[in-house]
Amino acid sequence: MRIAVFGAGAWGTALAQVFSVVHEVCLWGRETDNIETMRRERENKLFLPGIALRPELEFSTDFDQAAAGADLHLIATPLAGLRETASALRGLWQDASAVPVIWVCKGLEADSGKLPHEIIAEVMGEGAACGVLTGPTFAAEIARGLPSAITLASSDSSFATDWVHKLHQPRFRIYANDDVIGCEIGGALKNVIAIAAGVADGMHYGLNARAAIITRGLAEIARLANALGGRPETLMGLAGMGDLILTCTGDLSRNRQVGLALAAGKTLPGILAELGHVAEGVSTARETARLSRRLGVDMPICTCVEALLRGDINANDAVGQLLARDPKQE
Repeated sequence: MRIAVFGAGAWGTALAQVFSVVHEVCLWGRETDNIETMRRERENKLFLPGIALRPELEFSTDFDQAAAGADLHLIATPLAGLRETASALRGLWQDASAVPVIWVCKGLEADSGKLPHEIIAEVMGEGAACGVLTGPTFAAEIARGLPSAITLASSDSSFATDWVHKLHQPRFRIYANDDVIGCEIGGALKNVIAIAAGVADGMHYGLNARAAIITRGLAEIARLANALGGRPETLMGLAGMGDLILTCTGDLSRNRQVGLALAAGKTLPGILAELGHVAEGVSTARETARLSRRLGVDMPICTCVEALLRGDINANDAVGQLLARDPKQE
């Protein structure tokens, strides 16, 4: 089977690496210099340094060439690039369901507040054969072949089951799910909660505070998912609790690093410039605040993170606001 991976960042490179063990894989990227370096030196020095890429892995900067002959299109761009990439793929085929599409980006689209599956439906139509791959995974560990487990969700359960069997590997375990909304909300909002966890850790509030943020953060995520039609049990699995725990506790988490830097008094523009990667929780926090207000869902942690990122409050104020809330039943 041939897979075209669109997006040569850390996550796209890691997935291309793991799938090239058993499939033909072509990794497409915009950065000509970086793609040429990967082809020549078998290393993504820009986004995934220090990891030797498999000799079977192909590289391309030609979008149409990468897509040609693929049995699966895997979109691994940041969320901001999903609509453009899906539109480019749609333009290649008369029938939107001709080649299956799986995306791995997480978040809520800036300004529209749409989830990834809503963007795909707008661009490719409701009949597109598609799904989302999401769960507790760091790109560097995937690329090194360390054991991981992840969820493939599709509203078409047969699609999810079929592609789980095709993509599953002993050290890259994939579980099928048909709750796309629950999986995508879990993947999007865990980044916002991870910023809060990073702030608390950066201010040395201890492990108790971190556990409280993770637990109450999960409750917020579940409330919003339920309001949108997601299932509570999904948030207890890999795409919910699993992804949340990893992102809030692992130092490879970009969003956790944002929180740590905010606690140290750094400015958001400086943090993002220093990070050098996209931290989806920053834009997702703004859209989450808008969405929760529109739906009337109480999300105090996400609301504080959004205010902190906007510059309305500082880290001390954010924690103070959360601690000052009236006691209530869990």
